Amino acid sequence: MKILKYLLFLILIVVIGGAIYFGTKDGSFDVAESKMINAPAEVVYNNVKDYKNWQEWGPWAKLDPNTKVTYAEKTEGEGAAYSWSSDHMQVGKGAMETVKVIPNKEIDQKITFNTPIGDSKSDVYWRFDTSETPGITKVTWGMKGEQSFMEKVFMAFQKDDMETGISKMFQEGLTNLEAVVTEEMKKFTVNVDGITTYNGGYYMFNTTASKLNEVGEKMGSMLGQISGYMEENNLTMAGMPFTIYNQIDEANGTVIFSACIPVAEKIITPQGSPVLCGAMEPVTALKTTLKGNYDNLPQAYAKAKEYMATNNLIAHPTAKMFEVYSTDPGLVPNPADWVTEIYMPIVTEGAPN
Repeated sequence: MKILKYLLFLILIVVIGGAIYFGTKDGSFDVAESKMINAPAEVVYNNVKDYKNWQEWGPWAKLDPNTKVTYAEKTEGEGAAYSWSSDHMQVGKGAMETVKVIPNKEIDQKITFNTPIGDSKSDVYWRFDTSETPGITKVTWGMKGEQSFMEKVFMAFQKDDMETGISKMFQEGLTNLEAVVTEEMKKFTVNVDGITTYNGGYYMFNTTASKLNEVGEKMGSMLGQISGYMEENNLTMAGMPFTIYNQIDEANGTVIFSACIPVAEKIITPQGSPVLCGAMEPVTALKTTLKGNYDNLPQAYAKAKEYMATNNLIAHPTAKMFEVYSTDPGLVPNPADWVTEIYMPIVTEGAPN
């Protein structure tokens, strides 16, 4: 009996000691991981803001592909929510709600884990910070909260502490997110729309010669010069910017091209002005539309040329082919949503009935 009393006494001491240890142990945590992602902040934010996208890059998805996910009626913005349920111990059951949103900058959420030892609530936060390099975003994913007494006891017997476990999960999630966003921006489609008449009109322009692979690089500064001239002289755009390819030497990989912005009427420019005014006559052309990054223009031209050959269309001997940029990359950050219209002038008699 005395031995039993001593054992009970020792067990009591251990329990009291453990209670004191875990009760006084700091349970607060704030874990965050960051990653530089080669994408505009708006593109990354637009993916993260909608819970329906999380299954594509969430690190828990591969732990249990059979996780049951239930979405609320609203899945993005303040008040959005979803819940999940899994038999996998590392996934478990829980729910999340978005409580604050600053578009393209911040998302704050509340997460609840339903565990056998009770519900656990924490704060989740996202930050999307632009970097010094245009088009690259510092994405931060974090979680903070306070562990309950039982959670502190439970985590004491796990391989990784809570902070380490969260850190690993967020690192993997951000890597997956980067891959998803990168693939999303690569998407493109090409559609040969057929023969159409382009009405033409007046336009402000400047012209230069360049290597074929340097056109995009030079285009931005050229259009900026034209835009600045028009602003200084109170000239209003009458359409979207476009490029005219005056002369192409594919053998040597060079081109003479003009960057242009439409205006409503003929403008007389002073002598020596770097920006001039031109006019395009109405022209019959094969129209092809590219939706996607400008890097995919070669594929669009290849498809257009294939269509011309198949339909026995003859390229116009003097009219120049041109591209119209229907979207402004400054307003549409995702390259997958950029729209470019390609016009290849043809001899009318060669058009099919």
